[in-house]
Amino acid sequence: MTVLAHRTDTVTRDALAVLQPGFEGTTAPAWLLRRVGEGLTAVGLFGRNIASPEQLAALTAQLRTERDDVLVAIDEEGGDVTRLEVRGGSSFPGNLALGAVDDTGLTRDVARELGRRLAECGVNLNWAPSADVNSNPDNPVIGVRSFGADTELAARHTAAYVEGLQAAGVAACTKHFPGHGDTNVDSHHALPRIDVDLDTLQARELVPFKAAIEAGTKAVMSAHILVPALDPTRPATLSPQVLTGLLRKELGYEGLIVTDGMEMNAIAGTYGIERGSVLAIAAGADAICVGGGLADEATVLRLRDALVAAVREGALPEERLADAAARVRALAAWTLPQTPSGGTPMARPDARPEGSRASGIGLTAARRALAVTGSASPVRNPYVATLTPVANIAVGDETPWGVAGELAALVPGTASGRYPEGAAAADILAAAGDRTVVAVVRDAHRHPWMTEALDALVAARPDTVVVEMGLPQAAPRGALHIATHGASRVCGRAAAEVIAGV
Repeated sequence: MTVLAHRTDTVTRDALAVLQPGFEGTTAPAWLLRRVGEGLTAVGLFGRNIASPEQLAALTAQLRTERDDVLVAIDEEGGDVTRLEVRGGSSFPGNLALGAVDDTGLTRDVARELGRRLAECGVNLNWAPSADVNSNPDNPVIGVRSFGADTELAARHTAAYVEGLQAAGVAACTKHFPGHGDTNVDSHHALPRIDVDLDTLQARELVPFKAAIEAGTKAVMSAHILVPALDPTRPATLSPQVLTGLLRKELGYEGLIVTDGMEMNAIAGTYGIERGSVLAIAAGADAICVGGGLADEATVLRLRDALVAAVREGALPEERLADAAARVRALAAWTLPQTPSGGTPMARPDARPEGSRASGIGLTAARRALAVTGSASPVRNPYVATLTPVANIAVGDETPWGVAGELAALVPGTASGRYPEGAAAADILAAAGDRTVVAVVRDAHRHPWMTEALDALVAARPDTVVVEMGLPQAAPRGALHIATHGASRVCGRAAAEVIAGV
């Protein structure tokens, strides 16, 4: 009886250790602290948990009163996907902008400065970078989160990003394995399918992940995608062929494998999060990410109990669960020198880039990433019309984007309006009056209503300025066309400087 009780307690602790749950609020709830004390080794942070750097540092310090090596994870890609600056927009451009510059030294320095800021707040695991090759320009979920459509470019910048982030003492989690770039479905909503052969996968999708592994990435995140050439029945997150056969054995990866959010509909709507979590660990995953939508104690207990029951019933080998938990704890141990007990920041000596590159490096990178076509005199009476598509869930709609605020800071009297799907050029022209129209779009090539509005605006007002803040797939139009390669705050600032002529 004593042996059985000890075994059950060990299995329970291991089941808690492999979970990466979220929670509500800007302080740690009592239930979360209690579960950390019982063996929970990681938590995930989202925009709802962050009000300021000072508050975030206090939150992570609070978590470390229960466990000094707790993994505090965040989805901070910079660019369009930011949690650290969710309310104001990121101080860093995203991957596509860095890929457009194509300076791996700059990418490394940007990632290192971002990592330094995370480490100062006590965050030690970043679910970034995206290593996906954005080979499908109609991809609804990756887009500017990718370094680009060129495989070798994506590979060298993925490696540089991993090196920079981890130089600051923050573990990188390279995603979304084996590659989410050729999808036309958002896995938050349904299960995407990639129908390419093995040769294409090897030559395109897998190359950036190989580079990340060679660069020493501490974690890899799986994708909720079906790739029949690898496994015709199960998505990558649940596939032994993908996680154990390909990632572990063929590519030789020995670090932590983290799932993408299990409450995403690609898993929750097909397998359910309990069964999906069991299948993921059995397939070779080590950590279950959950909490973007489900963020309560009941979810943690449901998943813990599902894993324990699977071990008892023989559906999940106890040794596989123990191995997964050991990998989580090993990464937690790696972070200890960076985030000591109490959560007091301890920046690594090499965490800040040398010289002026550390100061305003995000804005510097955003300026370098601009692609400007045409010319126009500085605009003194602008009307900024922002054509707003529905944001994908990964990006969210709570983070402001565009150029209106940044341009208003440079050109007093700037007027602006936001236009949802269905808006027509006539609406914009009526609001603009005799002002110069600055039309701001995001992935215009994916939204026919945007393209139609832009064409009509340029026909009616040849002096129209167009700012594309998504993928610049469409041909440049307008007297001045600016492609920012992302919609972060600094990308908006860089575009506003060109429009204002400063």
